[in-house]
Amino acid sequence: MNEILQYLKKHGERSENEIAEATGIALSDLHLNLAELKDKGQIMMCHLTKFVKGMEIKSTICRISGFIPPTKPGAKPKAKAQATIA
Repeated sequence: MNEILQYLKKHGERSENEIAEATGIALSDLHLNLAELKDKGQIMMCHLTKFVKGMEIKSTICRISGFIPPTKPGAKPKAKAQATIA
């Protein structure tokens, strides 16, 4: 399970298929590990439904709970000024 946590910390939010492929863990074993991590509150999971060329694809997306990845370097968007109504 530590391998899953390290992968998610390094790569951010990922689907269960991406995690299984990258870590080499069988999908059935991964589901058990993810459920245990979720129960401990270490990760968050949500179900996702995509439609690709009319086909419905369901998957689960996971990320570490409470982890905010660092911002990427580069120009940051400027804040817009609020208009006040008089």
